[in-house]
Amino acid sequence: MKKVKETRYNSKFKAIDTLLIILMILPILFGILLYIVFTPASQGIEIAGARIYFTINMPLQPLPITESQVNSWLVIVSVFFLCLYLTHGMSATHPTKRQHIVEWGIEQTKKLVSDNMGEFFDSFAPFVAAIMLLSALSSLLTLVGLYPPTSDLNVVGGWAILVFVLITYYKFKCGFFHYLKSFTEPVAFLTPLNVISEFATPVSMAFRHYGNILSGSVISVLVAAALQGLSSMIFGRLPGVLGSFPFLQIGIPAVLSVYFDIFSGLLQAFIFAMLTMLYISSGFPEDDYREKLKRKAQAAKS
Repeated sequence: MKKVKETRYNSKFKAIDTLLIILMILPILFGILLYIVFTPASQGIEIAGARIYFTINMPLQPLPITESQVNSWLVIVSVFFLCLYLTHGMSATHPTKRQHIVEWGIEQTKKLVSDNMGEFFDSFAPFVAAIMLLSALSSLLTLVGLYPPTSDLNVVGGWAILVFVLITYYKFKCGFFHYLKSFTEPVAFLTPLNVISEFATPVSMAFRHYGNILSGSVISVLVAAALQGLSSMIFGRLPGVLGSFPFLQIGIPAVLSVYFDIFSGLLQAFIFAMLTMLYISSGFPEDDYREKLKRKAQAAKS
């Protein structure tokens, strides 16, 4: 047993581990470097949207490459190397501690999907895990001073449109006319409201996620600015450096960051994943679909 462990944790294994950790952190460091290079000097606290790095001329209209797009790709690259790191050295006979963590996470995600979507959607576990991981890490970028992509409606709106396409795809499983008939349920006069509700789904998902993350960032900035002014008013008459030192900004913004940047970001990632599962599973007419498969099987036999 000891010889097996020594073989697995040799210098080559550790070198690959170190390389994967560096490659996982490198995209975030690159994002910080871009932020420093493209951010002009400022005299105070500013509230602004995603910065435009450059623009690509396209046939229909120019395509701006923004801070939120770049940071989204940086998060994706970091997640890719994180997955490689977590799965490095996996073994059926001698599992590592990280393998136990990964297996526990996979089991919990599968259980979450099974409890909320049913056995038919067991294969959705990787998709749901990807949504939660991307959303959570995108929101947590504020901890290193980067613009969170979840504060950009275009990014979260793209996720919501993808979910809407999946919802519509599973509603079409029983055919086009069955899909149209679903708008007349439970009663026909509710059809206009059902149509509005259909297209309101991605809008509500996008605005809920985007609004919560953006509002948290704005509140944190406003409170920090107010504390700076209040500190200057109270302690401004102290001699020397003490008069300009922002005493009230020590600790309080950090507490707000714990809630708005960490707790709220993780909570919104979980809520977005939950809404994705519930909307897709509730829109899928599973009983009618199974009945349709039975009719097809009987027709094939006859």
